[in-house]
Amino acid sequence: MSDINAILEPGMLVRHPGQPDWGVGQVQSNIGGKITVNFREQGKVVIDGAAVSLDIVNS
Repeated sequence: MSDINAILEPGMLVRHPGQPDWGVGQVQSNIGGKITVNFREQGKVVIDGAAVSLDIVNS
């Protein structure tokens, strides 16, 4: 898991760098490198934190 993904906590807003059309997502959980995010345009997605480094959205 990347250093950025390690600090993700529920409620934080993120973007998936490879899926910009998903829009902004809200982190639901981050357990064992599996990050569950609810994206505006895609819905709930479980992301492998070892494979994808999410971008934090500053609100």
